[in-house]
Amino acid sequence: MSSKIDQQLFSAHEHALEHQACPKCQEQGRDGELQLRHGKHGPFLGCHLYPACDYIKPLHQNDGHVIKELGVPCPDCSHELVLRQGRYGMFIGCSHYPQCNHIESLDQPEEEQADHIACPECGKGELVERKTRFGKLFYACDNYPKCKFAVNQPPVMGKCEKCGFGLLVEKKLASGTKLQCADRKCHHTQQS
Repeated sequence: MSSKIDQQLFSAHEHALEHQACPKCQEQGRDGELQLRHGKHGPFLGCHLYPACDYIKPLHQNDGHVIKELGVPCPDCSHELVLRQGRYGMFIGCSHYPQCNHIESLDQPEEEQADHIACPECGKGELVERKTRFGKLFYACDNYPKCKFAVNQPPVMGKCEKCGFGLLVEKKLASGTKLQCADRKCHHTQQS
C-alpha cells in the first residue's frame, strides 16, 4: 500500500513567497528578495542579503491587532473597548490607542475575588495573579519593579513553623495538598 505524496504541496506556500522584492532594498536600489526564515519567535520573512539588509516581516500578527469590538466605553476616554491579540496573549484595550493607553486583563474578575495577601518581602504591595507569555500562572508583588518577589504556587496566609517567614504556598503532592514555606532558603513543608 504505497502511496505517492506530492512533495510540492508541502512547499507550495514557500514558493508563493519567492521573488517577492524586499521593500528596504527597493528604496536603496538593490535586488533583495524576501525568504522564509525561522527564529525563536517563529517563522518570518527576511531579506536574502542579510546582514547587508536587516529587513524582516513577521508572518503572524502579535502587534495588538483588534479581534472584536466590545461595545463598552473606555473608562479613561469614552472610546470603545476592543479585544486585542498581543505578543503575550489576548487583552482588552482602548480602540483609540496610541492616544489612550488603557488596557485590562481578561482575568480581572478572578483577581478581584482573590484574597488580598500582603507581599512578605516589601510589605507595601499585594500578591496578584499573573501569567507568563506561555500562559503559566504565577503570583507576584504588584509593587513591581521596586519589588521582584514572586512565587509559582498559590500563596496562603500563614507563618512557617520552622523559620517564621510570613507566607506559605500551596504545594500539591501525590499524598495530598501541603503548605510549604515561600522563602527560597527554607522550603519547609508542613501540614495544612
